[in-house]
Amino acid sequence: MKPAGVVRKVDQLGRIVLPKSLRKRYQMNEGDPVEILVQGDHIILERYRPRCVFCGSMEEVRDFKDRYLCGQCVGEMNQLRR
Repeated sequence: MKPAGVVRKVDQLGRIVLPKSLRKRYQMNEGDPVEILVQGDHIILERYRPRCVFCGSMEEVRDFKDRYLCGQCVGEMNQLRR
């Protein structure tokens, strides 16, 4: 993990502000979902990318009834119907 060299304080509601330069570099816009991950004693923020509910893949993911499915799992389910 490369340090960004920026220090921010957490406000009374638990919020921090990401510097504009970082938001621009990582193409993060107002309203974009952000995933919060914990790894050891590190807190990691990532742009949210949907994952397949079955295999966890982020490739060819589609929304189906408020769930995300990848193309490969959809294909495997179609084979079960035959």
